[in-house]
Amino acid sequence: MRNKKPILLVEDDVVDQMTVKRAFHDLNITNRLDIAGNGVEALDLLLHPENERPCLILLDLNMPKMNGIEFLGIVKQDKLLKIIPVVVLTTSKEERDRVESFKLSVAGYIVKPVDYMQFVEAVRTIDLYWTFSELPE
Repeated sequence: MRNKKPILLVEDDVVDQMTVKRAFHDLNITNRLDIAGNGVEALDLLLHPENERPCLILLDLNMPKMNGIEFLGIVKQDKLLKIIPVVVLTTSKEERDRVESFKLSVAGYIVKPVDYMQFVEAVRTIDLYWTFSELPE
């Protein structure tokens, strides 16, 4: 990313969290990666006044307590949070999940590749896109 703001990963699977961290390392993405294990934890991080707002949210959909769609429904109603771009990064290939995600204004929807090198390429694509995008302050 061009800026140095953190990126928020909302992901309950520890292996997937480690895979994202490894991909960031392999791609030399130096943004701090904040991790929340579900939508409730993510909202706590986002709404805490002392926390820096992320420049991007990478969001899994299938999580306990509050899933990704529920999280999006709340975030997109908040005047400060709704401008943070959200990219869904999930295993779900369900059409209803894609439709609901885009109804809630996600910036993208990526099905997690199983192969690590393909996963790295997906993260590289996200990084390149957001490096060139002009984000609001």
